[in-house]
Amino acid sequence: MADSSIADIISEAEMEMLEKVEKFKKELTSLRTGRANPQLLDSVMVEYYGAKVPLKQIAAVSIPEPRTLEVRPWDAGAVDAVEAELMKMDFGSSPSRNAGVIRINLPPMTEDQRKKMVKIVHTMGEDSRVQLRNVRREVLEKIKKAQKSGEVTEDDFERYEVEVQKHTDAYVKNIEGVVAAKEKELLTL
Repeated sequence: MADSSIADIISEAEMEMLEKVEKFKKELTSLRTGRANPQLLDSVMVEYYGAKVPLKQIAAVSIPEPRTLEVRPWDAGAVDAVEAELMKMDFGSSPSRNAGVIRINLPPMTEDQRKKMVKIVHTMGEDSRVQLRNVRREVLEKIKKAQKSGEVTEDDFERYEVEVQKHTDAYVKNIEGVVAAKEKELLTL
């Protein structure tokens, strides 16, 4: 294994770490924070002409007011199906329908709900940090294997280990920043 293949392994690991951070950020957008956010509806799948499709493919989602989501299906025939799926969601209030527009008023979150959400965010953050550390461990195992086979010297192994740790620390810090920002958002009324 040449230096270039070790560099490839480290580069792949860095890409995997970046993907894990981006996935974490995307998961956080689906959490309810007390403010309307179109990503709250990203997981909604609607039965449309015999197939389950994401809500955003058949409707426009907007935020006319800070705690209100407005869903406008493009096909009038899909309004009933969209409303039925939205009724299954737990928003703290039922969606209301006016002609072809479905409005969801999000009630303000209580202090207890906010604290529970902060705990969930911290748990999700720790899970993501563990995933990053697992990537680091896997990469170091690959490099250690190359060292044992004589393809990497002890000095080079230590240099690679420091480089991988530097990448891991950067992505862990990124996750910690995202968690702190989400916590602040949740605790701000």
